[in-house]
Amino acid sequence: QVQLVESGGGLVQARGSLRLSCAFSGSLFSLTVMGWYRQAPGKQRELVATIASGGNTNYADSVKGRFTISRDNAKKLVFLQMNSLKPEDTAVYYCNARNPVYDFWGQGTQVTVSS
Repeated sequence: QVQLVESGGGLVQARGSLRLSCAFSGSLFSLTVMGWYRQAPGKQRELVATIASGGNTNYADSVKGRFTISRDNAKKLVFLQMNSLKPEDTAVYYCNARNPVYDFWGQGTQVTVSS
């Protein structure tokens, strides 16, 4: 029904920047809340940011002021711009698509921030 493919992960130095992308294929993109979540080894998956169709956003306190979520409805893409990266941002980052009729996850992309 829906496929999500993340890209843009990699190795970056602390205080550097990285932009993640999520390509959406399927139906109802413009009616779907898109989000980024992350999971570090030994930790629970946690919210990073979400963005609704109307543009409302929600961020984890740990990334406020550093990360920005955005979406391109014409291209069905979601982005996460990550600035001022810290080693504690190291995790697998997952794209999520959620609405009243479905909840899908991408395969994840690794982000590693070196000190």
